Amino acid sequence: MGTILSLKNIVKIYPNGVVANKGINIDVEENTIHAIVGENGAGKSTLMKIIFGEETAEEGEIFYEGKKVRFKNSLEAIGRGIGMIHQHLMLAPTLTVAENMVLGTEPLKWGLFLDNKKILKMTEKACREFGFEVPLNKQVKDLPVGTRQRIEILKVLIRNAKLIILDEPTAVLTPQETGVLFRSLRDLQKRGKTIIFISHKLKEVKQIADRVTVIRDGKDIATKDADELEEHQIAELMVGREINFERMPLPEKIGEPYLSVKNLTYINEENLKKLNNISFEVHKGEIVGIAGVEGNGQTELVEILTGLRSATSGHIHVNNREITGLSPRQIRERKVAHIPEDRMENGVAERASIQENIIVDRYYKEPFSKHFSLNWKYIESYTGRLIKDFNILAQSGKTPITALSGGNIQKVVVARELSFDPELIIADQPTRGIDVGSEEMVHNLLKNARDKGIAVFLVSADLDEVLKISTRILVMYNGEIAAEFRNTKDITQEMLGPYMLGVKNQNKVTAEER
Repeated sequence: MGTILSLKNIVKIYPNGVVANKGINIDVEENTIHAIVGENGAGKSTLMKIIFGEETAEEGEIFYEGKKVRFKNSLEAIGRGIGMIHQHLMLAPTLTVAENMVLGTEPLKWGLFLDNKKILKMTEKACREFGFEVPLNKQVKDLPVGTRQRIEILKVLIRNAKLIILDEPTAVLTPQETGVLFRSLRDLQKRGKTIIFISHKLKEVKQIADRVTVIRDGKDIATKDADELEEHQIAELMVGREINFERMPLPEKIGEPYLSVKNLTYINEENLKKLNNISFEVHKGEIVGIAGVEGNGQTELVEILTGLRSATSGHIHVNNREITGLSPRQIRERKVAHIPEDRMENGVAERASIQENIIVDRYYKEPFSKHFSLNWKYIESYTGRLIKDFNILAQSGKTPITALSGGNIQKVVVARELSFDPELIIADQPTRGIDVGSEEMVHNLLKNARDKGIAVFLVSADLDEVLKISTRILVMYNGEIAAEFRNTKDITQEMLGPYMLGVKNQNKVTAEER
């Protein structure tokens, strides 16, 4: 087994003076899955863009299949058998799956018209060959994110890629979708493909990778076989300090109910009941975590609680005042913070700067505005403090949000939501796509909020996260609360599993219990 890719002393300096890569050296062996890990802004994505021809290094050399290369653009890299799947998927939503797969290499009839029969034949062959089942004639916008991820991989494979780069491929996938993806990656490896896998999720790195390279502050710190490193060792190499993976101590005091949900039901546009008569409370000074396989009503529940969707029936009270049917702005005025599930869809305005995204919910209040005019001097100072306090890697508050890594965009959302003195925090996937050091910071912020008497409602697909910081755990299955665990100290994933899968339900007597 030889070296398929060799990076020698790669240096990248952006025009604004930011040094993203500081002399990186990495060798990737052929037919392996090589993980590259590091904190948000450590230089991982920049390095991958250099390999793929989207960025140019100021110094250093790249050797691919034994030959020195310097790609001027991604088309040259694709032509040499390198494919890249970006952190934020790059599909055309209104085109079909088949059209997306051949986009840029479409077969034409008489040199003028799309050859739809040939497109279907090509894409069907690729699906059969690589064992991916996707609905070729459906529009991408109608498909779940896990299916879209497989389409991106097929896009790369149909162009005969030998080396596949995946940048944070599991950031928005459910655990079940991640399992499907990993089986596909192992199958591709058996077929002779080489995979570079970028991730913040150390458990996944241990599960899928053969080799691991750790990057910190733009430098390669270590490259080792994955079985030589434990999760905590990778974490320490990434952030340069010890990370606490222990469960948080339970609160000393829990206050009165602050969020009260009574008999909440939601029937969607397709007449499917997504929430069925749900009732629960979140008290001041506690973190109530929702565990469950994604797609069991969690998204609909959060959107109803935050005014993004209207309930079919039921009532929601915050601090003894009904908020059912209020707009998102009216609900925020009741001091309700919302960290949304999808940061790009509902968390940020992509064309705006960091400071514009920070003040989007408070620009009309003093001291952010005065006499019908924005107080930019105060806004700049305020945003600068948040950038520092939340360790957001950016030049200034004027930096466009799209110039940040996915993890730093998430930190902007968290900074905004936790900085306006909320009394209820609805945190939906709050650490999705951020590194272990930033994850620890967010967990501590939520704990600090809890200890100040703030009510926290947590929804997370990461069971480790739910178990680590929750005071109480509710399990959702098929739009219902299937179980409640009050003493989380000794709860395990294995104990939650049967309720998450619908095998058990505390509200119903199973056949085994009769």
